[in-house]
Amino acid sequence: MTDPKRKSKIRDYAETLAIALLIALFVRTFVVQAFKIPSSSMVPTLLVGDHILVNKFIYGLRIPLVGKKVLTFGSPERGDVIVFIYPRDRSKDFIKRVIGLPGEKIEIIGRNIYINDRLMEDPWGYYPADMGSWHAASREHFGPKTVPQGMLFVLGDNRYNSQDSRYWGFVPLDDVLGEAFIIYWSWDW
Repeated sequence: MTDPKRKSKIRDYAETLAIALLIALFVRTFVVQAFKIPSSSMVPTLLVGDHILVNKFIYGLRIPLVGKKVLTFGSPERGDVIVFIYPRDRSKDFIKRVIGLPGEKIEIIGRNIYINDRLMEDPWGYYPADMGSWHAASREHFGPKTVPQGMLFVLGDNRYNSQDSRYWGFVPLDDVLGEAFIIYWSWDW
């Protein structure tokens, strides 16, 4: 025969564990999620192997598994570092910096970014000196193109080593998963 006190202790532990798992699942699904940086496209802001937290709540709520947005609280702004579903392979998440907003005309000439024909101050652009002149001519000139409504133009901070909107186009606002807000572990502090 089983001791009733022991059964209630096991039940208490199981209930506590179940509640903790539900809270963790809720937080990961709707509030914050951890990501690891796989490439050097965001150097020097984010390094390969950095672990970051992404605020998934800041731009709205999505239905889990389906991924459809049900509530929108705001939109990304220029300069935000966002995680989004990669337009060419929806099984991958990418991280880049928002440069162009819906309706804006974007043109890149050399290291200069023009938004609506006005030179944009670009404190995030990194152009490594050791890259020499090998970088592709397509990186030297882009546009002019207008960002469609409901879309964003994004760039990696490491301008010579980033696959971004210059190559595969605009990012749908509905595919933005959240904004990176903290590096919680890095190989190089």
